[in-house]
Amino acid sequence: MTPPIPSFDDSIIRSNAAGCSPPVHSTQTGPHEALLQHLQRHATNRYMRPIADYNREAFELVDEQVGADGRPLILDSGCGTGDSSRSLARVHPDHLVIGIDRSADRLSRQREITPENCMLVRADLIDFWRLANRAGWKPARHYLLYPNPEPKPRHLKRRFHAHPVFPDLVALGGVFESRSNWLIYLQELELALRYHGRTTTLQPLPEHGAPLTLFEQKYRSSGQKLWHLQTGE
Repeated sequence: MTPPIPSFDDSIIRSNAAGCSPPVHSTQTGPHEALLQHLQRHATNRYMRPIADYNREAFELVDEQVGADGRPLILDSGCGTGDSSRSLARVHPDHLVIGIDRSADRLSRQREITPENCMLVRADLIDFWRLANRAGWKPARHYLLYPNPEPKPRHLKRRFHAHPVFPDLVALGGVFESRSNWLIYLQELELALRYHGRTTTLQPLPEHGAPLTLFEQKYRSSGQKLWHLQTGE
């Protein structure tokens, strides 16, 4: 049976500008007890789902441009409207930022000019990460900002760290950072990264500074506490 594809929560985009995003509710009070079982199984069994043609075509186009560019890479996985990718490109002008999202609708919502060192691509992360790993990509930094927490315990397999593609994500390397408004999600992700030998720090996200994403802005406006997880080099 093909595992469900993890996704990004789009409900925040439907909340109003004043900030009315509800907090995450779950019966889980800590990391899922079945997580280790999934990590062990996926570490020894390569994910073999066929790669969709449109994902392969999208990756090949980007890979060609990445090879010609030569600057260090930053990946923004699940970039949504691309706001975070553009922000990262401005902060890191000497890097090439690749924003990936599977929604053509979200990517079409361009509210500002995209810097020349930023590329936005429509592709499914499950396929894109595998193709990037096979191609030997080694991004300097990799961001996974506000993924869908899938808070119901029975939906553990929908979380990226419990999906069989996770070893490909880890193999890409670089400084990895994820942010969430659900601490348990990041606690699980931290356990998964440490299982694969990465060092991590998990801390509250400072309240100062411009938000990287619309999600971050809405969660802050709703008074929710935010967290960020980061690996070492």
